[in-house]
Amino acid sequence: MDILSEQCESVLRGNDRGTHTVPSPSLYPHQWLWDSAFSAIGWAHIDTARAEQELLSLFHGQWHNGMVPHMIFNMSPRYAQDRSTWRSWVSDDSPNDVATSGITQPPIIAEAVVRIGAQLDKPARQQFYKRVLPKLIKYHEWLYTERDPHKEGLVIQVHPYETGLDNTPPWMHQLHEHSRPWWISAIKKMHIDPLINVARRDTRSLPAEQRMKNIDALVIWDSVRRLRRKHYDIDKILHRSLFLTEDVSFNSIFVRNNTLLRDIASEARVKLPAELLENMQNSERALESLWDEQFNVYFSRDFITNKLIKEPTIASLMPLYAGTISKERAAKLVRVLTNNHVFWLKHPVPSVPRNIRSFDQNRYWQGPTWINTNWLIIDGLMRMGFATEAAALKSHTIELMREHGIWEYYNPLTGQGLGSADFSWSAALALDLLNS
Repeated sequence: MDILSEQCESVLRGNDRGTHTVPSPSLYPHQWLWDSAFSAIGWAHIDTARAEQELLSLFHGQWHNGMVPHMIFNMSPRYAQDRSTWRSWVSDDSPNDVATSGITQPPIIAEAVVRIGAQLDKPARQQFYKRVLPKLIKYHEWLYTERDPHKEGLVIQVHPYETGLDNTPPWMHQLHEHSRPWWISAIKKMHIDPLINVARRDTRSLPAEQRMKNIDALVIWDSVRRLRRKHYDIDKILHRSLFLTEDVSFNSIFVRNNTLLRDIASEARVKLPAELLENMQNSERALESLWDEQFNVYFSRDFITNKLIKEPTIASLMPLYAGTISKERAAKLVRVLTNNHVFWLKHPVPSVPRNIRSFDQNRYWQGPTWINTNWLIIDGLMRMGFATEAAALKSHTIELMREHGIWEYYNPLTGQGLGSADFSWSAALALDLLNS
């Protein structure tokens, strides 16, 4: 067996908690939505029953209204403070027997279902599909019911964590401009924000320059507090919210997973609701409204002002993964992707292009290369007909991990591993790339 494959399998087994996989051995003790979906894709190459369990564990935390939360908490007394920060129980829609966060994350579950199904024979695949379909349909319906209030096809995100690109520069600029309370401004003005490190688990074990800035972390925490105060009620959130965005990455992932949901239902011989099918078609059309002719990329949009947020990040390339855009626009995205002054650095693809001021090669989602976003782009390139570029990025991604290990993210200029070591989705998606 390939040495990297052995290392990846060892990481997944080391992070296995029986029902689910934690992202890393120490820093991330809970279950995360898209972490588990990516982990399931890796588990499918090792143990299909374990892969299925990963997703069933995710659905155990599903809210009564259909939302799959972005976090399902470890119920140990040790993590009581984590659970109290979110207080999911303030909502009547939250599950009865487990504590979760009050928001969701990129809807990548259907992708994981199909990847697992590909490893099963037809009877087992149909049985698995029928088992997860009701919950998966309910989740996609919830996204349209609660997160597409104008019935335009794009779903909104109410917190940066929902995009999966947590502290990416556009979200930090949005929060600092519209949602920074006076007391955080005072902390910044008095330069006492280093004291915040005392309360941060991540900066106690990792270099501060690799994590969110303290002021950014405070603003994000305050955003959680605001949502919690509204009991995660979407009507109250929409009535008065300072952060509502139509994230291009989230919506691109949603469009692709809508397609996969149709495929799953077709094979399981389950008829999807007509309204859901109509909404899916609307999403494919609406994604094109995020295209910008001047920059030849897609941008997220501010739901409140209805204006594009013209700050390029890796999200601008994610419509490649959606797979529904025109070949002409896809080719323009590929030209941006392969520009070695922008995204195609020594170790592509950085989360923020190098040619903008906010690029930071070591800091979380403000510059480093991530394996999961590379995997999404590789998959999109292959399906859109850019096999050469897909093969090149796949080779870069595998060699990055062979040379530097299995990390949470990487410096795109040097390849240095950053964040948590032995990171589950990096291991899982490397296994998938090695087996494809």
